[in-house]
Amino acid sequence: MRRKPGHADADHGDVNQGAALRPSVYASLMCALMAVGAYLSLPIGPVPIVLQNMFVLLAGLLLGSRWALASVSLYLLLGILGLPVFSAGGGGLGHLLGPTGGYLVGYLPAAAVIGMISRLGWHRARSASLVLDGAAAVAGSLIVYACGVLWLQRVTGLTLHQAIVAGVVPFLVGDGLKIAAAVVLAGYARPLVWRGPSPGHGNPENAVANPEKKKGN
Repeated sequence: MRRKPGHADADHGDVNQGAALRPSVYASLMCALMAVGAYLSLPIGPVPIVLQNMFVLLAGLLLGSRWALASVSLYLLLGILGLPVFSAGGGGLGHLLGPTGGYLVGYLPAAAVIGMISRLGWHRARSASLVLDGAAAVAGSLIVYACGVLWLQRVTGLTLHQAIVAGVVPFLVGDGLKIAAAVVLAGYARPLVWRGPSPGHGNPENAVANPEKKKGN
C-alpha cells in the first residue's frame, strides 16, 4: 500500500529533527566526560595529571571544530558558574585564575584546531584519516601546553624553563598515550556516532545542514 504524503512528510521531519539534535547531544556528552575526566586526577605539583584533556582531544576528533568548541565552552562555563567540574572537584572563576587556568583556557583553541585538521581526513582512506587525526591531536596538545606554560609562568613567577619542567615534561608520556587512545577511539566511534541521515556519513555539520533526502518509491 502506498503511504500517504502526510505520513511521509512527518517521517521526513522526524529524521531532520533527529539529525539536527544529534551534534548537540554528543557535544553535551563530551562535556560530561570532560568533567568526569577531571575527577580522575593525580596531583604531582602545581599541575595535576588528569584525563579531561583526552576527552577534549576526542571532542575535536569526533565533533569537528564548531561542536567541539561548543562542548568545551559549555564545560568551562559550568566550571566558572561554580559547578565542581574542574580537577579535584574544583570550580569557580578562581580556578581559572590559578596555576592550571592556562591549560583550561587553552582547551578552546585546541578543540577548534583539532576539529579543523581532523575534518580534512573524514572522507579519506583510513590510513590518511589516522595520520590527520594524530597530527590534529598533537597540534591541539601543543596549543594546550603553550597556553598552560605561559599562564603557569605568570602566576607562579617561575622562569620559562622551570614552567616547562613543571608543566610539560611530567605529562609527555601520559599525554602521548592519551593522544593514541583518542585517535583510536575516534576512528572506531566516528562511523557509529554519525551514521544515519547524513550524506557525509562522518561529517556532523552535514548532519545538520544537509539531511539526506528521503528516496521516493
